[in-house]
Amino acid sequence: MTLHPAENRGYRELYLTGRQLVEHWGKLARMLAGTGAEAPLRQGADAVRELLLELEPLTAKQGLHGRFAAQGSGAGVGSARGVVIDRFLERNQALRFAVGELEHVITLLAYLGAVSEGRGNTELATLCRSWERRLGSCTRAANEAVLELAGDPDAAIEPLDGSPLGRAAHSAARAVGTAGEWVDRRLARG
Repeated sequence: MTLHPAENRGYRELYLTGRQLVEHWGKLARMLAGTGAEAPLRQGADAVRELLLELEPLTAKQGLHGRFAAQGSGAGVGSARGVVIDRFLERNQALRFAVGELEHVITLLAYLGAVSEGRGNTELATLCRSWERRLGSCTRAANEAVLELAGDPDAAIEPLDGSPLGRAAHSAARAVGTAGEWVDRRLARG
């Protein structure tokens, strides 16, 4: 059975976004070492890495290979995100955005499971359904880490990246936010 274009594109997206998550969550775990977020981030990255390893032989049997281009692109995106975007974020923001990355992977698995099931590809459908459930526990653990961070608001709003460049980027983001608040107050007053 050959893959339908919806499956082909979806599985390539899964390779890319999965690999991006593995890289990004690994970097976040290092940046949040010693906090309640470290373990869920490491476990989530490890789980998605395992998913990708299980997926490779199943898609390869149907002519879809995602290791080099798709996963390589995902690794690049994950690294670039950590170098550029994360520098502007507070700890709580980075962690909440990371949960969204995993939720995207889970939604993609649900979609691919339904497409594969509808086409009679039970092997891929079963893998997707299984990983959709398994990654749900990773989402719950990451959400618990977000709530734990909320218990210490001062720590929650610390810059994710404590380097001089990270602190400068965080200050710039705060300045933009402050200016936006000022504009909104002025406009609200009429």
